[in-house]
Amino acid sequence: MRIYLHDYGGHAFLVGLARHLARRGHAVRYSFSATNEAPQGDLAPRGDDPETFSLDPVVTDPVDKRARSLAGLVKRRQAEARFGRAAAAHVRAWDADVVVAANCGLDTLAALQGAARAEGVAFVNWLQDVWSVGTRAVLHKRFGVVGDLAGRWMERREGRLLREADAVVGITDGFRPLLDLWRVPAERVTILENWAPLADLPQRPRDNAWAEAHGLVGHSVVLYSGTLGMKHDPAGLARLGERLAEADPEARLVVVSSGEGADWLAARTAERGLTNLVVLPFQPFEAFPDVLGAADVFVAVLEPEASAVSVPSKVLAYLCAGRPAVLSVPPDNLAAQIVMREEAGVVVPPGDADALADAVLALLDEDTRSGRMGAAGRAYAERAFDLDAIADRFEAVLTGALAGR
Repeated sequence: MRIYLHDYGGHAFLVGLARHLARRGHAVRYSFSATNEAPQGDLAPRGDDPETFSLDPVVTDPVDKRARSLAGLVKRRQAEARFGRAAAAHVRAWDADVVVAANCGLDTLAALQGAARAEGVAFVNWLQDVWSVGTRAVLHKRFGVVGDLAGRWMERREGRLLREADAVVGITDGFRPLLDLWRVPAERVTILENWAPLADLPQRPRDNAWAEAHGLVGHSVVLYSGTLGMKHDPAGLARLGERLAEADPEARLVVVSSGEGADWLAARTAERGLTNLVVLPFQPFEAFPDVLGAADVFVAVLEPEASAVSVPSKVLAYLCAGRPAVLSVPPDNLAAQIVMREEAGVVVPPGDADALADAVLALLDEDTRSGRMGAAGRAYAERAFDLDAIADRFEAVLTGALAGR
């Protein structure tokens, strides 16, 4: 079949799946935002790419995701609408059997779904995050009743888009109650948990070229890598940096990110003189195995209200690296459940910065326990991130969506 897969973020695991589907005989066009500020996968043509695989970057002015004022939010929505129109034009220019959309804002999602309908092809909504619920909480906090009303309108809109899709792929069973509430037909919903591109994330030694280039060799390293918005509680990372400096002035907390939370953390680091807290921009994909390899312990944070609508995919990459992780997330979050079940790290209550610091410091002091947890995480990744099995399930979703049309 001819598959148009639009992944706004250009994530490594999704472009990896697109290439794998092309190797299985499908014609696959992988589309993404060329101006998005986020960690991305290998988005350049490769010598081993099959002839049936092509990349389709969508180029528009960058969307400013740091906007906090009402005027700034209006401008952000206008920019997202422009991106949606551009992405829809790309869909109309390629003869697809099925269009898949992942990691899109609602304006982009609506434009892509409308283009698929206009072309008479099947449409699959790959639900990575429930956009409207988290946005409603933010708008209510900032703008009171008016913000809450706007958030309610967005929830109704997202529910309608999901109901009208030919198939919905959710990444966690935690989405099912909300999908039921929004009356999305259960027979159209498939749960397919996210994964990390295991083949692209070999285990690397701590003393590698990237660690040496950033002055990390010889230091204990705690690493956060991935998107860092305000929903990820950057204040908890700042407190972790302070506690780490008190316990071991030579230890380093390295945050590889960008965005509103990263900006806040960099300012806080300068303000408090936290010389052991290093904030770096997103690194090239080819360096990512060394970035992960430089760590002794990983951390991930998520505020409670985001737990039901978001699963930190950074944790899945952590598992590939063979290092323990400390998660400051609600225990019902899928990432927390995996880490607890596989004994691949420690989960502490969200918002408790000292509990996060205590767990990290304990793992830095317990080499045997840390090594056991890291090995358990890698073993899970090798079992669960089987791309052939994932592609089999995804192909079944696409076949069902086409049959439904």
